[in-house]
Amino acid sequence: MYIIKVKGKAKIPDYIQLRDENFVLIAYFRADRPLKDLHRYGLEGKEAPLAAVIEGLTFGKLQKLELA
Repeated sequence: MYIIKVKGKAKIPDYIQLRDENFVLIAYFRADRPLKDLHRYGLEGKEAPLAAVIEGLTFGKLQKLELA
């Protein structure tokens, strides 16, 4: 799975995209909202590590999502 942080413009907020191994979009959510429904993406129980990854992301840089 891959993750990318997309910079919003004007009134549009920043967003996070989760993409599968074929780069198909599987999730799209606001970066400033609490993480919920992570069980849909196989990430249940990993809210804290995912929040830390999101906080450290650079805008526009796609990276492999590896949570311990």
